[in-house]
Amino acid sequence: MMHNPPHPGEILQQDYLEPLELSTAKVASGLGISRRSLAEILKGRRNVTPAMALRLGQAFDTTPEFWMNLQSQYELWQAQQEAHLEKVTVFHTPSPHPAH
Repeated sequence: MMHNPPHPGEILQQDYLEPLELSTAKVASGLGISRRSLAEILKGRRNVTPAMALRLGQAFDTTPEFWMNLQSQYELWQAQQEAHLEKVTVFHTPSPHPAH
């Protein structure tokens, strides 16, 4: 897992909007969402949902999985910071039985 991965909104801003010189208003309109909704994603205050991943994939010729993977990596890292995994009991799966 990456160390402190960026929020997908940061990737969207730095790798797509800025190089293409696209405004938040123009992209929001093109995605069919409000400017405020897009601004919240760009600022990392709103997550990329599966529906948004579909829209972003279509708009920027990527896959929805790309956006969902970014979101998942970000969320897992954030959760890992607060998970207190040392308190979790480890259970081992049984060994598979040899085929007969």
